[in-house]
Amino acid sequence: MSVVSQERGVARPIDYGQTGPTVPRMILGARLRQLREARGITGADAGERIRASHSKISRLESGRTGFKTRDVEDLLTCYGVLDRGERATLLALARQSNSAGWWHVYYDVVPAWLNVYLGLEQTAMVIRTYELQFVPGLLQTEEYARAVTRLGHDESEERVERRVRLRMGRGRILERARPPHVWVVIDEAALRRRVGGRATMRRQLAHLIEVSELPHVTIQVAPFSAGAHAALAGPVTILRPPGGELPDVVYLEQMTGGVYPDKPAEIEQYRHVMNRLVVEAESPNATRDFVHRVMREL
Repeated sequence: MSVVSQERGVARPIDYGQTGPTVPRMILGARLRQLREARGITGADAGERIRASHSKISRLESGRTGFKTRDVEDLLTCYGVLDRGERATLLALARQSNSAGWWHVYYDVVPAWLNVYLGLEQTAMVIRTYELQFVPGLLQTEEYARAVTRLGHDESEERVERRVRLRMGRGRILERARPPHVWVVIDEAALRRRVGGRATMRRQLAHLIEVSELPHVTIQVAPFSAGAHAALAGPVTILRPPGGELPDVVYLEQMTGGVYPDKPAEIEQYRHVMNRLVVEAESPNATRDFVHRVMREL
């Protein structure tokens, strides 16, 4: 498993810039799991080596928490990793796993369960999502985002504005030199539901049409006429981490939390649901016509 780039024969840790600790944690955790299993060491024995529990080893290997340099050093020694280059690379990832993403300044409005998602969203190569109730967050205008935020949070205007600024910051990944491919399917209900009033909704729909022209953004609508489909239970997002070394991550957003199904069979099931959905939904070109029609009917 490669976690380095090669330049003039020198191994260099991948630089994730300001995108946060999530992907370094996942890469390091996956590598530590490989090393442990290759040596036939149980999670309980590994936990004992770093004065911790089996559950902590599980959290570390799944990339759900940061790493202490001392713990990584002890685990690498336990797993028989003596090569100085590999140790240096993995220890560099351990340090990156504790770095703060740009959204850290919004700590007061970012729950712990969302930190993992934000780190994945900011580094993903591909983001596929289905939304039933609202326009997906990455494609929201500021005023639409403000109206949605007020629906879900009974709090001060200052905190509402902080949530809106966070959402607008997330959307800037679409403006990067190397943006992710964002492929969204929006239920017709989300397009017809007036959020923030008629004028706000018209501007939001116009923004969708504009964004759909970007080469790295694909937008489709799931019309009522298509009938029921497998994703009607709620929103689904599938993120593909960079590097090709990690499996896709499924994220299911709920009212007060987020769920990350991580069993291979579960991930494959959600991937299958999304694949079926894009076939049943209107094509991107037909979707633009559809959104224009909804605008006229508002």
